[in-house]
Amino acid sequence: MITVASYNIHKAIGADRQRNPDRILGVLAEIAADIVTLQEADRRFGARAAVLPQAMLHRAGWHPITFGVRANSMGWHGNMILIRHGAFVLGASSIDLPRLEPRGAVMADIQMPDGLALRIFGMHLDLSGLRRRKQALAIIAEAQGARPALPTLLMGDLNEWSATMGCLHEFARPFRIAETPASFPARAPIARLDRIMMTRDLRVVACGVNASPLARRASDHLPVWARIEGVA
Repeated sequence: MITVASYNIHKAIGADRQRNPDRILGVLAEIAADIVTLQEADRRFGARAAVLPQAMLHRAGWHPITFGVRANSMGWHGNMILIRHGAFVLGASSIDLPRLEPRGAVMADIQMPDGLALRIFGMHLDLSGLRRRKQALAIIAEAQGARPALPTLLMGDLNEWSATMGCLHEFARPFRIAETPASFPARAPIARLDRIMMTRDLRVVACGVNASPLARRASDHLPVWARIEGVA
């Protein structure tokens, strides 16, 4: 069994409008996940530098997967995947998405310390419903066409307010969707924008949202998490 999480860290800017990477790492420590996808993990302008220093991540026991797209950024359009030391990256790539805004997704094949191999997608979809649906279809096609076939997790901020329409309707056809609670806005969540989805050879044992006092201050989203196991 593994624990995974997805967290829009809002460029590490919290409710006090201060950028504080230490708070983000504190929230991640509370979750104690094995794999995390982050959104808005890069600065918006200039060199798009990562807001979580690599040395700080390593000290906290994280290995950030790099995609080699920008020199100062570890992710792609703010999407980042973190794995615990001891896991091994088999391959990684960035994915261009149909977009009006700067959007993209990332994918990595990961071998866990126990030998389990997983494919992870991290994403942050558009605010436009039509564009968001096209992005979902592009990610679904990428996931279904990737070889070799692996148990797959898709996580991120979908920006989808409807539970039954739009991009959630598309994702629900081939994937299970974890019943994670509302995660936005962090101080008083009403929307389930952040999602964890998976192929049907995986199932959710437990899932939730981290609504600790620290998490409510650290970003405008709360992180969602799930404990996952394979289906025999």
